[in-house]
Amino acid sequence: MLFRAVVFLAALTPLAAQDLASRAQTKLDKLGDGEYRSHAVVEFPPEEINAWAARKVPEIVPEGLRSGRVELGNGTVIASALVDFAKIRRTTNPLVARLIEGERPLKVFLRLQSSGGRCTVYLTRVELSGIVLEGGVLDFLVQNFFTTLFPDSKINQPFEIGFEVDRIEVTPQAVRVTLR
Repeated sequence: MLFRAVVFLAALTPLAAQDLASRAQTKLDKLGDGEYRSHAVVEFPPEEINAWAARKVPEIVPEGLRSGRVELGNGTVIASALVDFAKIRRTTNPLVARLIEGERPLKVFLRLQSSGGRCTVYLTRVELSGIVLEGGVLDFLVQNFFTTLFPDSKINQPFEIGFEVDRIEVTPQAVRVTLR
């Protein structure tokens, strides 16, 4: 009996993750379409964020990134994944290719500050294979990998959120989006 229950729960897990991803996508679509009323608060719990990311990240980065996970804190986000930079960004420089090839654990530490329809995402720390990256090495990775994949991204720079969003707050329980 216990075995059947475990098998049943294991079979439901992908369905539950799909449902969570769909729930997050519905909320994002409603935000984009302006379907929420003024001063509404839309919450994205970590389970929804992780399920949505598991579905969407492969569409954006089809190779070289797997096992992504987001942990929420008070105003902070830790994103982790296994990354093979050589598969994400092909390079013709053989020296650079050798330095970046192979799957490695990556952790990115962010702090988010938001109010008045603006947001700033601060990159506070990066760990690659347990090694803390900072200074010039971190700048190189951001400029040569992140911004080439996402040229419109703003790191350590304020930007307009849009969609009538007043602020975004991060707590361990959820990312809360508050409308104007």
